[in-house]
Formats: sequence, C-alpha cells, structure tokens
Amino acid sequence: MDEARFGLIPTYRRRWAKIGQRPIASSKRVYQWGYDFAFVHPSTGRCHHWFCTTVDIDMMEAVLDAFAAETRAGPGRQIVLVLDGAGWHKSPRLKVPPNVHLVHLPAYSPELQPAEKLFPLINEAIANREFRDLPQLEAAWARRVLALDEQRDLVQRSLCFHWWPKDVQREATCVSS
Repeated sequence: MDEARFGLIPTYRRRWAKIGQRPIASSKRVYQWGYDFAFVHPSTGRCHHWFCTTVDIDMMEAVLDAFAAETRAGPGRQIVLVLDGAGWHKSPRLKVPPNVHLVHLPAYSPELQPAEKLFPLINEAIANREFRDLPQLEAAWARRVLALDEQRDLVQRSLCFHWWPKDVQREATCVSS
C-alpha cells in the first residue's frame, strides 16, 4: 500500500518529433493536488484505489476501514499490508481495523515497495497533457486505473518481485472435541 500525489502541474515524458524540430509541451502552474491511496496484491495484480483530497491520519483510517470492508477482512481472512514509514502510517493515533496488520519497510527503501512501481504505470495516462481542473485530471487517472484493472498480468509482471511471497492456500481443518 502506498499513496501518490497527482496535480495540475504537468508530468513530462520524452516525445517524438520531426528531425530539426523540438517537441512542444504546454505548461501551467496550478497548485492543486489529489492523492491516490493504492493497495496492490503483487502476485495477482489486483488493485484497490481511493482518490482523496489529503493524506493524514484521519484519511488513512477511513481508507483502511474501506479497504478492510471491501476485502472482507475478518477472523478467517487476515490482511497484511506492507507500508513505508510515512508519519500517518506509523502514528500511535492510527486506529487499524481488526484483522488488518501493518508491516513497515525499513527507512529509505522504496525499492522494496511494490506499490511504488504502480504509479509510473498510472502516470502514463496523464504524461505530457494539460488538464483544465482537478476533476478532469482525476477522470483521466481513473480511466487509466480501470484500464490497468483489465491488465492484471501487466501489473503483476511490473510489481511482483522474485522474492515476494507467493499465495499460500491452507486447507481447512476440522477438529472435533
């Protein structure tokens, strides 16, 4: 799980241009931001996204509650989330839903965070484009997220490190007294 900020300041990528001509990219400085709280299951490519206006402890709690409900976390389904060390991830004030367990990565180790590799895939939809306002940008971001949901194999190939744990399916056991 990780968050990414997206805003109206354009994201630039390389562009093709005719020989002898420079590519043109428009730019405007508008300081409006939105945040994508992204949960990804690296071995399957399945993702959950929440678009929010801020990142703080209260928003993190709300997103964790929504994630726990959507994934049906419960006594028979324990969820382990790998997170970085952002202040709102580690705060003692953070109320984590039951059956959701947070595991924090070592400091300065973004290369260990699979969710970090998700955002460049999403950014392709907004690169080299100018957006009128935040809702227009959010709509483009959402279209890309939905498109990636149809391409779970691409997400899985990009995010599932060779050392990442594979799914473990346990057989149910019955104990009679």
